[in-house]
Amino acid sequence: MSEENTPATAAALLAAAGWKNQLSLSEAEREQMVQGHALLTEAVQVRPVYGVTQGFGPLADHTADPDPKRQGMGLIDHLTVGQGRPLPPDVTRLMVWIRLRGMTHGHSGVEPGIWDQLAAQWNAGFTPVVPEDGSLSASGDLVPLAHAAQAATGNGRAWTRSDDGTWRQLPARDDQERLGLTPVHWEARSALAFVNGTSASLARGLVNHVRLAALAHAATAVTGRLAALLGCDPAPFGPELAEVRGHPGHRTAAALIGREFPDGARRNPARPFQEPYSLRCAPQVIGAVLDQLRLQETILVTEALGCTDNPVLVNGELHHGGNFHAAPVALASEQHTVCIHQLAYLMERQLALALDPHRNGGLPMLLAHEPGRTSGLAGVQIAATSHLAAIRQRAYPASCTPVPSNLDNQDHVPLALNGTNAVADALDRAWWIVASAHHALAAIHRLQGRPDESGRWGRLLTDVPVLTTDRPLAEETADLAARLEFEYSHPEDPFESEEWAP
Repeated sequence: MSEENTPATAAALLAAAGWKNQLSLSEAEREQMVQGHALLTEAVQVRPVYGVTQGFGPLADHTADPDPKRQGMGLIDHLTVGQGRPLPPDVTRLMVWIRLRGMTHGHSGVEPGIWDQLAAQWNAGFTPVVPEDGSLSASGDLVPLAHAAQAATGNGRAWTRSDDGTWRQLPARDDQERLGLTPVHWEARSALAFVNGTSASLARGLVNHVRLAALAHAATAVTGRLAALLGCDPAPFGPELAEVRGHPGHRTAAALIGREFPDGARRNPARPFQEPYSLRCAPQVIGAVLDQLRLQETILVTEALGCTDNPVLVNGELHHGGNFHAAPVALASEQHTVCIHQLAYLMERQLALALDPHRNGGLPMLLAHEPGRTSGLAGVQIAATSHLAAIRQRAYPASCTPVPSNLDNQDHVPLALNGTNAVADALDRAWWIVASAHHALAAIHRLQGRPDESGRWGRLLTDVPVLTTDRPLAEETADLAARLEFEYSHPEDPFESEEWAP
C-alpha cells in the first residue's frame, strides 16, 4: 500500500477493510517481506529465537518442537480457548486486515507465500467466527487471533452472508470449499506473527470510534432541534462563544446545533433567560468529545498502520522487546467510554426536559396525548434512565482490573479487548437513548401543531407513528436506533460529512 493510499482516519481504515476491497502486496512490500524472512532464517541458525527455537511465554527457556509445523499448530491449538458472543463480522474482517497489513513491513519475518494464502482468504470474504472474551491484550490478543488462525486452517467456524444480508455460521472447512480456498498450514513463525498483535482490540476500538463520532453528530442534531422547537435563545449556539473559547470541537458543535434554528430565530419571551446546562452548554460538552476523538483517532490509526509482534526485525537486527502490549488501545478506548457517557448523559437530560411541562413550554406531562388516560413517553424515559446507569457501570477502566497471569510472564496486562467490548455495549445503549430523544422530538412537533417537513425531520415523523394511545415501544425504539445510527454515520449534507467529523 503506497503512502498516498495509506488511510489517515478511522473511517478510512474501515473503508479500506470493506467487503468489496482486495489485499495485495506491492513490489516494495513483497521485497520487504522476502528480506525479512531471509534475515529471520539466518538468525535461527545462530541464536535463540522466541517461538521458533524456543517455547512460548514462560516456556521460552525451553527448546521448541523441532517440527515447525507442530510447534505452530500447538500454539494455535492451546490458545483456542475463547468464550462468549462472537465479535461482529466487520470487526473480525478489520482485525485480519490489520494483522496482514502489519506483516507487509517485513519486521515479522513472515514468508510471503503464507501472506498470499491469508490474503486470498480475506479477498474471497472468508471471515472467521471469533469469540469476544478471553484476551488479556498483553502479548497482543492471543486468544481471539488464535480462533481466526484456527479457522484459516479449516477448523472452527466462519460467517457467511445470505442474500437478504443476514449472517449465519457454518463450519470453516465448508465455507472454504464453497469459496474455492486452500486451508493455511501454519508453521511456528507465521503462526506466532499472526496471533502476537493488538489487532482484535484495535479493530473493535476503531469500529467503536466511528460509531462514537456518529453519536456526537446525533447529539448536535437533537440539541439543535429541541432548542429550536422550544424557542430557546440561539445565542449559546452561535460562533462568538466558540471563538472566545478557542476549541475546534466547540466551534464545530455550535455550528451544527445552530443550523437547526430557522433564519432570524430569537428567544421566545416565555423561555427562561438562561436555559439549563443540558441545552445551553451542549456545544461545549459535544465539542469536548469531538476534540477527544481527534486525539484518540491519531493513536488508533498509528497503531493500525504499524507492526505489533514479538520478536521483530529492525535494520537487520532481531529484537525481543514485547512489542505487542495494547496499552495504547486500552487507554484510547477508556476515553471513548467517558465520551459516550457525556453524550448519553446529555441526551437523557434533554429527554427529561422535553417531558417536563415546567420546562417544555407547557406541553402535556410526559408528552401524553391525554394525560391520565395515556402515559406518553413515561416508559421510554424509564428505560433511557436505566440505559444511562448501565453505561456508567461499563465506564470503569478495564486497565484498572488487571490480574497477573502466565506464571507472571504476563504480569502487567491492559485488558484492552475487555475495554473495547464494554465500549461497544455502552454505544448500543447510548443509541437507544438517542432514539428515545427522537421519540420526544416527534411528539413535540405534533403537539405544537407544526406542518410536515422534509429531510431528516420529515423522515423522523414517518419513522415514528403518532402516539395517541399507549403501545409497546421496545421494538420501535431499537429499530429507530439502528436507522438513526446509519443515518448519522452517512450524512447527506456535505457540510455535515466534512465539518463535523473528528
